[in-house]
Amino acid sequence: MYTPDPVTVAQLAEFDEIIDVRSEAEFAEDHIPGAINSPMLDNDERARVGTLYKQQSAFEAKKLGAALVSRNIARHLDATFSRHSREWRPLVYCWRGGSRSAALAHVLQQVGWRARQLDGGYKAYRRAVISDLVALPAQYQWRVVCGLTGSGKSRLLRALAKCGAQVLDLEALAAHRGSVLGHLPGEPQPAQKMFESRVWNGLREFKRDQPVFVEAESRKIGNLRVPEALIAAMWATECVRLDAALPLRVEMLKDEYRHFVLDPDLLGAQLDHLVGLFGKVQVAGWKGLAQRGAWNTLVRELLEKHYDPAYTRSTLAHYRLYDNGSVLTISENTDAAFDALAWSCVQAVSGVTRCPS
Repeated sequence: MYTPDPVTVAQLAEFDEIIDVRSEAEFAEDHIPGAINSPMLDNDERARVGTLYKQQSAFEAKKLGAALVSRNIARHLDATFSRHSREWRPLVYCWRGGSRSAALAHVLQQVGWRARQLDGGYKAYRRAVISDLVALPAQYQWRVVCGLTGSGKSRLLRALAKCGAQVLDLEALAAHRGSVLGHLPGEPQPAQKMFESRVWNGLREFKRDQPVFVEAESRKIGNLRVPEALIAAMWATECVRLDAALPLRVEMLKDEYRHFVLDPDLLGAQLDHLVGLFGKVQVAGWKGLAQRGAWNTLVRELLEKHYDPAYTRSTLAHYRLYDNGSVLTISENTDAAFDALAWSCVQAVSGVTRCPS
């Protein structure tokens, strides 16, 4: 009987679709980027089977599990998989490459699709992520974009990506802008494992002979930790220093944090985190400025009293090549200005002669 070779994490790109058959909760915590979730047992069903296993026997649990899995396979075939042609080649995985993924892979193969099962399942994938996050960061040519809060570092990264440069936008991957006011309304941060999967997915797509641009960060972005080997590589590399005048920074920050302008109470709740540093009287004064709509004064004070001193201390402490970095100056709050600045940066660093955009 022919037994195909095991499929490893290194072969993910060979498949048309990746199917995670774990429960919704397992999938939400972390999954292979791009995978779809087709649970063989949903959250409630998995709990029922587990309870039966503990309270009665493995046999009774397996009987219930087999019935539930069979019904779910039929439902997924009707609702999700029937649209595919005979040439479709899916990869299926569960927690450790066991019965859940084996059941679906078997049925898909019997239909005639070239379905395979990931050897070792999610656990094998997770081991690969942990290993790669230690090894990969040192293999790239990093260019760290530094600049005071409000200078437009994230906008420059987006413009660099538009010009075809390699960009790792950690704040986008973390769903957080990296400061006490950095929480994105309506967009919770991913779990730590999911954040690491997103970083891993970005790293493995980069070419090693071209620079990778990344924004200067500390060890944490919101509640998430930047992988240790990555932050170490960033702190040791060359910097690109982005400079903008204070009035322009105020203007750009008001645009970037417009949700606070629309909801001063939301801003007040975040400002409470600064009471330990500045005291209740100062924070109350800032809340009052927000309530009165004195946004220019408020943003300027927050920059001068909190953000600029904190950012300067952190940057000088961690980025030892900061003083040697090239300086870029942004003078207008327009996409065209950032596009032009990004293009000049790409030319200087990469030697590219034409912007793809």
